[in-house]
Amino acid sequence: MRVLSHPSPNFGDRRGGARPHLIVIHYTAMPSAQAALARLCDPAAEVSAHWLVGNDGRLWQLVDESARAWHAGAGEWGGCTDVNSASIGIELDNPGDCPFAAPQMAALRGLLRGVMARWSIPPQGVIGHSDLAPLRKQDPGPRFDWRALAAEGLSVWPADLPAADPAPTDPAALIPVLRRFGYPDVPAGALLAAFRARFRPDAGGPPDARDAALAADLAARFPAARFPVDAAAPGA
Repeated sequence: MRVLSHPSPNFGDRRGGARPHLIVIHYTAMPSAQAALARLCDPAAEVSAHWLVGNDGRLWQLVDESARAWHAGAGEWGGCTDVNSASIGIELDNPGDCPFAAPQMAALRGLLRGVMARWSIPPQGVIGHSDLAPLRKQDPGPRFDWRALAAEGLSVWPADLPAADPAPTDPAALIPVLRRFGYPDVPAGALLAAFRARFRPDAGGPPDARDAALAADLAARFPAARFPVDAAAPGA
């Protein structure tokens, strides 16, 4: 895999001696990879990522993986609130409303395998920006194929469960279950939207027994307690 170097000045030291135990996937929400590169390397923008994957499969490294890129912002996963210090950030060249191209997904799979191996990050450590910040972020969005990544051991997916009763379930009952999986402490509606965008993108309406069953399976098999807990302030 050919890597193009395009250094960004927007980075710092990982705080408290943190090592990456998460990989956060984003989309750029910009019209082109070149526009994204310009913003991610603009000191005035104060944003960056470790990697950018082009729609055509080109791969740029912007920040060394040992450093703290500024991609996650305020949010939380598994009790970790300084996600920038605890993660590798990957931006995908996509405006946010388009399918992800096959060459791009192939490049992403190769990149994930390398990052996961270098930092001993398990599949449950690969998350989306919307997972850690459901009140303000939607990326990588419902068009992103999480299930295909999970099939290759590059993320996680709920077990195939029998069809559940479609009767509504109490939204509040989902909160502790999704918190055990890793989601932050935000209102039930935002949690349900983030969860469904990733695991049930075609679902709508109030939460039902299917949501409850899938969430319980994920929380049981991939509890967030497996990740280090960090109480540091989020910062840039």
